[in-house]
Amino acid sequence: MKIDRLIGILSILLQKEMTTAPELADHFEVSRRTINRDIEALCKAGIPIQTSQGAGGGISIMNGYRMDRTLLTSRDMQMILAGLRSLDSVSGSRYYGQLMEKIQAGSSEFVNGRDSILIDLSSWYRDTLPPKIGLIQDAIELRRRIRFDYYSPRGDTKREIEPYYLIFKWSSWYAYGFCLLREDFRLFKLNRMDSIVHGEVFDRRSEIPLPELSNEKVFPAKGRVKAVFDPSMKWQLVEEYGVGSFEEQPDGTLLFEHEYSDDEGLISWMLSCSDKVTVIEPESVRDKLYQIASEMAKKYERKEK
Repeated sequence: MKIDRLIGILSILLQKEMTTAPELADHFEVSRRTINRDIEALCKAGIPIQTSQGAGGGISIMNGYRMDRTLLTSRDMQMILAGLRSLDSVSGSRYYGQLMEKIQAGSSEFVNGRDSILIDLSSWYRDTLPPKIGLIQDAIELRRRIRFDYYSPRGDTKREIEPYYLIFKWSSWYAYGFCLLREDFRLFKLNRMDSIVHGEVFDRRSEIPLPELSNEKVFPAKGRVKAVFDPSMKWQLVEEYGVGSFEEQPDGTLLFEHEYSDDEGLISWMLSCSDKVTVIEPESVRDKLYQIASEMAKKYERKEK
């Protein structure tokens, strides 16, 4: 993609005193004309690049503007490498890893070859996610709408959106864009999207609000739950809410108190804990759990022959 190539070209120019268009074209496997357009784009972005003709000439950053190389330490480069390589875990290819290999060329003072951070952004939906991500990425770049079937707790709908961002949050991938059905910006979970196809070309809106992704905004607190957990559930409470989320009682049980955003999510979690939890408050959740447990008992009740 163009933005990745521009970053790569800038990185090489910061590391080398001089390079040439043919060298860059060979490095990034594109034409010299493409490199010339990239250099022009960097100039328009305010990067002080100069070119010189003849023997010993080439492309360089103007003297006095070159970044101090100490600003990019080995640790900085390792963080960049870890971030870009993590994208390969969902892209279904080695594109970003290959990009970083190209950027690394000639920068051994930055990278010592030892990776201390490995990130995997894939999920259980490893086979279905990469095609969706690639298709939405293309739609964002080409400014094409996307149409898809969407499955949510409120029901099944057909949606068409103007996509603007792909977002990884809360261990899942989301598409963010303007929904033509709701006439507003919305967040859509990729795992709930199906039959995604490109639609018509659209004009980018002049104002695109950044998605508000704070937990308080997306999952506003509805109430507070109070429950007693079996000691064997300590690891799960620590993992989900931290060591300060419960008080250990004299009998070893764990008194848990925390805000929750919706009844359905809370009830699903409590049911997944089986008989290892007893809800004390709120009363409405206790009643719902009793109703569900009673219906399940009837469903699985053994009928005498």
